[in-house]
Amino acid sequence: MAGSLIEDRRHLLLTKVVLPAAAAMIALALLVGAVLSMSAAGSDEAAVARQTRLAKIGLRQGWADIRKTQEASTNWDDAAEKSIATPLDAEWMDQNLGVWFYTYYKYDHAYLLDHAGRPLYAMVDGKRHAPEAFSAVSQAVLPFAADLHRRLKRGDTAAPPGELTPSASGLTRIHGRPAIVSVKPILSETGEVALAPGAERLHVIVRYMDGSFLQTLSSIYGIDAASFSTVRSSDASLQLRDTRGNIVGYIQWTAFRPGRQVADRMVPVLAVALLLVGAVLLWLLSRVLRSRLELEASRAQAQHLAFHDPLTALPNRALFEDRLSHALVEARQGGSVAIMLLDLDRFKNVNDTLGHLAGDALIKEFGRRLSALLAEGDTIARLGGDEFGILLTGAGARAEIEILCARVLMAVHAPFPVLGSEAHVGVSIGVVFAPESGTDRTELLRKADIALYRAKEDGRDCFRVFEPDMDATVRLRSSIEDDLRRALDRGDELSVHYQPQISGAGHQIVGVEALARWTHPTRGAIAPEQFIPIAEATGQIRRLGAWVMREACIASRRWPDLVVSVNLSPVQFRSADLFETLTGIVRETGADARMIQLEVTEGILLDDDALVRTTLTQLRSVGFTIALDDFGTGYSSLSYLRRFEVDRIKIDRSFIQALGQTVDSAAIVSAVLSLGQAMGLAVTAEGVETAEQRRFLEAAGCSEMQGFLFAPAMPAEEIDTLLIRSRLTDAA
Repeated sequence: MAGSLIEDRRHLLLTKVVLPAAAAMIALALLVGAVLSMSAAGSDEAAVARQTRLAKIGLRQGWADIRKTQEASTNWDDAAEKSIATPLDAEWMDQNLGVWFYTYYKYDHAYLLDHAGRPLYAMVDGKRHAPEAFSAVSQAVLPFAADLHRRLKRGDTAAPPGELTPSASGLTRIHGRPAIVSVKPILSETGEVALAPGAERLHVIVRYMDGSFLQTLSSIYGIDAASFSTVRSSDASLQLRDTRGNIVGYIQWTAFRPGRQVADRMVPVLAVALLLVGAVLLWLLSRVLRSRLELEASRAQAQHLAFHDPLTALPNRALFEDRLSHALVEARQGGSVAIMLLDLDRFKNVNDTLGHLAGDALIKEFGRRLSALLAEGDTIARLGGDEFGILLTGAGARAEIEILCARVLMAVHAPFPVLGSEAHVGVSIGVVFAPESGTDRTELLRKADIALYRAKEDGRDCFRVFEPDMDATVRLRSSIEDDLRRALDRGDELSVHYQPQISGAGHQIVGVEALARWTHPTRGAIAPEQFIPIAEATGQIRRLGAWVMREACIASRRWPDLVVSVNLSPVQFRSADLFETLTGIVRETGADARMIQLEVTEGILLDDDALVRTTLTQLRSVGFTIALDDFGTGYSSLSYLRRFEVDRIKIDRSFIQALGQTVDSAAIVSAVLSLGQAMGLAVTAEGVETAEQRRFLEAAGCSEMQGFLFAPAMPAEEIDTLLIRSRLTDAA
């Protein structure tokens, strides 16, 4: 009963006192606000009109400035002579009629046309291009050029006020962008360069109005945040029309509204009055609202946690897939969707070397950088670990998505500051489009993952767009992966071939390189370039590498005078037990470690961590020699050769095969040989296929050679035969 009475009193106070008083205060505030709003609106309209006049003045002045700056370079004896010279002096054109205009005035395009409108020179975005680049803008420019040519031909040289030479200029749209086109004849200032009327060269300037032009308009005329739009979406705008009266678009800006500023100053006065009433109302209603708000907040928080990643606050996989499902509904009705899957490269190294806190900081910064690149309405999500997803609805052309991918790669290339240190990572990106590649969510994500895998397979730190043949490639890889596992279990399909290595001086066999070969029962011979990457990606390279090492050690006992080279995969080299594995095989087979040479690639040295240095030191301490394979194709660095102790460098076959074909190939090979001699390193040249290549290498002092000129890779039995024949030849 008491509780009911209290509730009745609360209700009475609310209906008889609080609400009427609040209504009166609100009515008064609305009346004052209406008067203030009308006054402010009138003041704002006048201010916008003034800004519109300024924008028109700025547009006309910018237009005139283009013609005048053109005239300064085209009404000139030197320009008249150079423009008709044959051949055209492209460097002079860059410095006076082309790149110069971009450098000093940020004009986007400059062209030189003959009297018939044929392009002779082109500058686009500050760089010289082939004259044919003019075709991209010819449809918009040629009407102006033709108009000026007709006037010149009939002797009409009337110039606009304040100018010395005639011109044809106006607004137009080029590839959807508003542009000022200005065409001026190149004339002799003194008249000493004779040009027949109508035979003059024409100089064309194209300046887009949605770039630096708007920045100049904003800074000089106080037009704030000027931008271009094809539709009018603001009262602070200036309509643009071309020479035929067609609407090109609108220049829009953030209007200066003094009336609104005055009104904003008056708002606090009204706010204080309303605050007094509101405070009382809030106090009375707070008890009722508090529980409801707390309940709603709890629900919102639970929903947020269910659909967002706690570390980055980005959407998680569940929300990403939900939004993707909705986007695909639109894609089935004619819309377009692009899906990007991103995976950080070398992220594990950051966790291993700097710790998980550093890894978390890197993930957060990566998410922030990605968010800064995307437009409103696009979705970026953390799908788990170091994997992210981007969903772009209403996706544009493939070229636009490729540009976005390139921007993502550039953003990741910048160092990541983490916990007082710097981390360097890359990113691999897989892209798929809907409906081009289907509209099933699961299938699209699978295809995006295939494209991501292809990016990693192609060297990481790049992007790949899904193509139908990738699907077949993945199935083939899966089949080869399974067959390789069975081949390793059975052992009867795999073999090791050996390619002889010949001394540079005496042409004697001094070593062999062990190379894995696989003869599939149905597919036949499978190239190492096909199955080795699969073995590395699936971890089978450790078994395969150990098997090749064992076969090579056994073979080395047949040829005690030959050095047997064995390739080590980067995946093998990063194994913590590599040293124990290799030394165990040597002990098991009874081989001499001093006659085993281990070949590693430059990529292994890039890690520059304690494991790499320790492993190299341990391997050399028991007698193995270390060769740096494919030298010159990666991050070749003198500092790596000094920091990591290696015994030999192998010049990549691409440089040897280029001998006599490219200008710099001989210089590069000679430089590598000199480097090896200076550092006391032996040098092997791979891929020697011609007698000319051999003679060059011999003359340059190469200590070893290897290639089809001498012998291809062959079974161990054929090496035996080759050695016997070599000994018989020497004895004879």
